[in-house]
Amino acid sequence: MSEAIRRLAERGEARRFRKGAVIIHEGDLGDTIYIVLAGRLQAYSIDANDREFVFGTYGPGDYVGEMSLDGGLRSASVVALEPTTCAVVTRHTLRAQIAAHPELAFELLARVIRRARLATRDARNLALIDTYGRLTQQLDALAVAQADGTRLVAERPTHRELAARVGCSREMISRLMKDLENGGYVRVEARALRLMRALPLRW
Repeated sequence: MSEAIRRLAERGEARRFRKGAVIIHEGDLGDTIYIVLAGRLQAYSIDANDREFVFGTYGPGDYVGEMSLDGGLRSASVVALEPTTCAVVTRHTLRAQIAAHPELAFELLARVIRRARLATRDARNLALIDTYGRLTQQLDALAVAQADGTRLVAERPTHRELAARVGCSREMISRLMKDLENGGYVRVEARALRLMRALPLRW
């Protein structure tokens, strides 16, 4: 957590949320942001056909809800993936903190720009890249290189979570993952997922 965000969190109200609690509802009015102190949050949206699309998962030091600080409606819903503690900061408190520490405004702006770029990338990928390509992009982004040459996804996402990120059905993800496992490309290890070698460009 950066020093600017830590100072902002200290001015907020600490609140605890149980696993599965929806703390932000898409379409609601809101004037608060939530800074994660412990636990994990996930931002998502559901379309008219009840298909879920995941925008991202956020842990300690991250924050959500800043998109509604312009007075608009919440642009996504946010759920606690596990018991989570957040510092809840109002718009009034945020403005006072920016007045006292102007560098905070630049940090918030940089975060909004990064998220806008990610949203643009995801929209382009949905239009131009097939389902398998989007899945391998997600796995490559999550995996961390290991000394033995493999790559490890320490917190293995469920097939439902991958489907929401990729923009396809859970059944499609299950089939692709099983094929990759049978081909020796991936190996399931308790709560982790190990990429044994480079994933093929095409499937």
